[in-house]
Amino acid sequence: MEPLRIERYDEDGWIVLRVVGEVDVATAPVLRQALVEAQYEGRRHIALDLDGVEFLDSFGLGVIVGGLKRAGNHDGEVVIVCSRSRLLHVFEVTRLQEIVRIAASLGDHGPAPDRDRR
Repeated sequence: MEPLRIERYDEDGWIVLRVVGEVDVATAPVLRQALVEAQYEGRRHIALDLDGVEFLDSFGLGVIVGGLKRAGNHDGEVVIVCSRSRLLHVFEVTRLQEIVRIAASLGDHGPAPDRDRR
């Protein structure tokens, strides 16, 4: 099993967190920390790229929901970037796709609405 890695970079006014590995009870805190750091440094638009995720359990889903709540409280947004059918099925079964925008690729999430004001 590959340890969880999170790569972070800026693209079109978004902070992109590219997640690679498994997000489970042991690694979810690493994802939570990366998400919280990005959100509390004042960046409101975060793309969470999950195409490198092999496994996502309920702890990982909880981290995503927590990030969505924080974003909503600060007039921000979190977009999930994912084309993996297994993960998309998890979002459908849990109905998470009803509360978060899911894009098939990084180019599909579009520029951040306030990128020109930064």
